[in-house]
Amino acid sequence: LQLVESGGDLVQPGGSLRLSCVISGYTFDSHGIGWFRQVPGKEREGVVCIRPKDGKNYYADFAKGRFTVSRANAESTVYLQMNDLSTEDTGVYFCAGAMFESCPAPWYSSRWYQYWGQGTQVTVSS
Repeated sequence: LQLVESGGDLVQPGGSLRLSCVISGYTFDSHGIGWFRQVPGKEREGVVCIRPKDGKNYYADFAKGRFTVSRANAESTVYLQMNDLSTEDTGVYFCAGAMFESCPAPWYSSRWYQYWGQGTQVTVSS
C-alpha cells in the first residue's frame, strides 16, 4: 500500500490550497483515510478522516467550516480543500490509511493508522 501526497505550497493568510492523496496497492474503499498535520516539537494532529466507501467523515474542530475532505474513487484519490488558511495551519500534512474500511475510534489517533505517506509542506505566511 502506498500513499502519495501533493499540493503543499507557500500561501498567504486567507488563501486556499487543495491537497491530494493518491492511494495505490489495495482496493480504494478498503481503508479509512485520514489527514494529519505536524509541526516541529508537536505531536501529529488529526485533521479529518473519511470512509471512502460512502464518504462518511469526521473533522477536527479547527477544520470545521474551513476544510473539506472529498474522494474520487475512480482516481483512488482523497482531497483536502483548505480555505481561509492562517499561520497556525503551517505544517507538514500527511495522509494515512487506517487498518479497516471505517475511520478508527478515535479517528484522530495516529496509532490506528497503519500506512503513511511522506507528507507535503504547507506554509502560511505573509
